[in-house]
Amino acid sequence: MGKFVIRKTNTGIKFDLKAGNGEVIATSEVYTTEAACKNGIASVQKNAPEAAVENQTVEGYATEKHPKFEVYADKAGEFRFRLKATNGQVIAVSEGYKAIAGCLNGIESVKKNAVDAEIVEE
Repeated sequence: MGKFVIRKTNTGIKFDLKAGNGEVIATSEVYTTEAACKNGIASVQKNAPEAAVENQTVEGYATEKHPKFEVYADKAGEFRFRLKATNGQVIAVSEGYKAIAGCLNGIESVKKNAVDAEIVEE
């Protein structure tokens, strides 16, 4: 089972969603308050399971409605995803993946782990 880990940074508070094996599968932006961070977690839990996948690496890709996972290639040529809520806000992002398959597996892991993940503070 996954877990959301809330931690303080030099500039605020953020969360990481970790899979059962301890790997970070998604990260949040930096929030100014713990309450805002927890709202971000709630948004991921609500939006991730029903979010469509919009693969922007495919020519002529279909634009999906929010909530959605956007898959894209970064400047280094790695594949990443960002989860956007129903209002279009980015609520979680991934690390870079060498292969598109790894990126898509990451999305499935977020969908599976986010819903009932425990929330812990570091």
